[in-house]
Amino acid sequence: MAGSKKKSVALEEVAISEFKAKCLSLLDQVNKTKKPLRVTRRGKPIADVVPPAEKTTDRDWIGSMADTMRITGDIVSPVIDLDEIEAMRD
Repeated sequence: MAGSKKKSVALEEVAISEFKAKCLSLLDQVNKTKKPLRVTRRGKPIADVVPPAEKTTDRDWIGSMADTMRITGDIVSPVIDLDEIEAMRD
């Protein structure tokens, strides 16, 4: 049985000084090309700039909590007796 190898994707690297100077254009580049960018300091990676995740539909959240809670008891009636509320008395 052969083991599976994960392909290593070579990221474009940019020095932190260049990233600082060209930040906005580099962020636009990542967004446009959808290819990540690695920021380095003295040749060592310090951050990866990745494109945003694909936009999810606005309706994904509807129903996402279904079957995660249970109502036990009366959720409509007041918690205390109405006669105990001074403003409710004549």
